[in-house]
Amino acid sequence: MNESLRRVDAHQHFWRYVLGEFDWMGANMAELRRDFLPPELRLLLDREKIGGTVAVQSRASEADTDFLLELAAAHPWILGVVGWIDLRAADLEAALERRDGERALKGYRHQVEDEPSPAAFLEDGPFNRGVDAVLRRGKVYDLLVRAHDLDTAARFCARHDTGWIVLDHFGKPDVRGESVQAWAARLRPFRDMSHVACKVSGLITEAPWRAWRAEALTPYFAAALDCFGPERLLFGSDWPVCRLSGDYAQVCALARAATASLSGPERDAVWGETARRVYGLDR
Repeated sequence: MNESLRRVDAHQHFWRYVLGEFDWMGANMAELRRDFLPPELRLLLDREKIGGTVAVQSRASEADTDFLLELAAAHPWILGVVGWIDLRAADLEAALERRDGERALKGYRHQVEDEPSPAAFLEDGPFNRGVDAVLRRGKVYDLLVRAHDLDTAARFCARHDTGWIVLDHFGKPDVRGESVQAWAARLRPFRDMSHVACKVSGLITEAPWRAWRAEALTPYFAAALDCFGPERLLFGSDWPVCRLSGDYAQVCALARAATASLSGPERDAVWGETARRVYGLDR
């Protein structure tokens, strides 16, 4: 396969915008209040020579999972879907079994960061049992938390070591209010958790919107590489959310600069091979 076709954007979203269904969109996110669908992203992928993507849920709804799976069926370059399911439901096992035959469905995510107390949610018994059930079925769990909850997240990940957990968006460092060193210290417990990978995604929206500088953000990549190594890092654009702070080309340029010193195989890992292995995208 052509090398560029092996590249994967491991974190992007699609949606048809419906007022009231996207509670996470703040008043300052008018840019996102429209439809974002595959033809628009395909043009950007072609420009950056990226062969495929992983589409990630953006609503706490199984209808969103179905929507993404329909898109994946229509667009083979959508290599995988990280959907949503009610992980605390009493009938979860039956719900997971109903979805076992959906080949494109590679994992699940719940937007834990939006819970009233994310740390308490990560300790919740039914939720933990739900994550166990997901991993037992060979699916990936995507973990979305902010940096101040990384200590609790590390304990959560240590409890769930039977399958892959993917930490989204560098663990959402507080770029504006905390030093790189303080955030890197929070990451340290994940170093020896070989079942935890990390998406190098979503960084420019944690920085001052449209005022960030590449030289201020590349140290986050360096710290993530030091903690996880290329074999546990996955490039993701976080499109279209990234549009709040920059465009697709800028996200890719930042990641290219931050990985330029790596060997060829190491760059290949970050830019697609890790995603293919973790999510089983070639299966």
